[in-house]
Amino acid sequence: MHVALHLLIALGANLGAQPIDIGSRRELFLDRLLIDKLTNARLELQRPGEVGPVHKFDKPWEGAFSGYSTLIHDDGVYRLYYRGVPNSGKDGRSGEVTCYAESRDGIHWTRPNLGLHEVYGTKDNNVILDMPPFTHNFAPFLDKKPGVPANERFKAIGGTGRTGLAAFASADGIHWRKMREEPILPPGPARYDSQNLAFYSEHEGRYICYFRTFRRIGSQNYRWISRTTSADFLNWSPPEEMSFGGAPPEHLYTNQTSPYFRAPHIRVSIAARFFPGRQVIDDSEARAINVDPQYYKDISDAVLFTTRGGTTYDRTFLDAFIRPGLGLENWVSRTNYPAWNVIQTGPSEMSLYVNKNYGQPTAQLVRFTMRLDGFASLHAGAEGGELITKPIRFQGSTLDLNFATSAGGSVRVELQDESGKPIPGYSLADARELIGDQISRAARWTAGVDVHSLAGKTIRLRFVLKDADLFSFRFFRPVD
Repeated sequence: MHVALHLLIALGANLGAQPIDIGSRRELFLDRLLIDKLTNARLELQRPGEVGPVHKFDKPWEGAFSGYSTLIHDDGVYRLYYRGVPNSGKDGRSGEVTCYAESRDGIHWTRPNLGLHEVYGTKDNNVILDMPPFTHNFAPFLDKKPGVPANERFKAIGGTGRTGLAAFASADGIHWRKMREEPILPPGPARYDSQNLAFYSEHEGRYICYFRTFRRIGSQNYRWISRTTSADFLNWSPPEEMSFGGAPPEHLYTNQTSPYFRAPHIRVSIAARFFPGRQVIDDSEARAINVDPQYYKDISDAVLFTTRGGTTYDRTFLDAFIRPGLGLENWVSRTNYPAWNVIQTGPSEMSLYVNKNYGQPTAQLVRFTMRLDGFASLHAGAEGGELITKPIRFQGSTLDLNFATSAGGSVRVELQDESGKPIPGYSLADARELIGDQISRAARWTAGVDVHSLAGKTIRLRFVLKDADLFSFRFFRPVD
């Protein structure tokens, strides 16, 4: 009786609140926006599996300090951009070039001989830009703004605190030009010392730029993230610092924020978390792996956080998303930096990429894989658990789920009215058990899968799990 009363009070607190209109968007379990109540269940961070190296930075113009990689999937062509520079030195120095590789599957990569720039005495190379300091952190993107001119289909930003950030454009992603001489974001000594990035947000209807700043908290100056927006990519709003709610401050070296391709209203950041002065290997171990003498006094890994727009990041998960891993070579300064963007590489698979072995002759790009939508899950163990959403509205006629169960596990879905009362025909007693491991499967009740009569109405979802993970859900109308 006490539990039932507590549940009624919790549900009643949301009565009269404006329902969240999710339309036919796919929703992932990366934050608590839609969650009203969790019982014996939790949001659980998933971790990518390392597959192995896909690209070694072993050309004379690449080398140990190659980095700041970007992946773009462009109509069947996978494009890889990265800084090439063999020796350590000042940011933006001569010798920093932007290199390019291509793939048809995101797994096997080739360097085209482009003949655009002479480096190390030859034009027989894959260099697309030789324009320091902008090649220090050149970060391209495929512009998805409606009506973008064909000769601006690709855009990029690059620059240092000395120069500010400059804007570039390209028709083919290979031949680049400056859009104007003056920077789009002004110089500043405490800015841009990272892989800054921009993209067009279909969700906000504007270009968004996330870039490096610093923020002093107490006696420490933290590597931080700020953002600015633009309607035309050339004129930008005053920058604003991002906030992380109540999460403890940490050094975030790169932010790698991008719209998730299956749910672009959610931006996923797989960021490099940096621990300055936290040393793992000693001098003799550093010599054994031949790491540059300046680059083994710090360590780093990768963390996952998200934003749905505005100036707030959500850090539901504070644990590492990608740990450094086995081998001394993974415990040196500025290694384990994720590339920008996650791409689909199979019917049920997506890939992300990490720069490894920084400052070493073995510098390389390593591929990691996950199931689609598999950043995190709603998880319940063998004893069973459940989640009840806040009031929502949807569009569509079918509820599609991405889930995995054990042989003895299951997922069931109950549809409730705004007050939490089961809707006749869609109660838990009517719900069919979903058992298996599928990227896409319709929730089903005794009467079938059709829920179109509830579209546009205010409802709640009750997910009941046993030894199972639910990765995402969405309402949609199947194509006849």
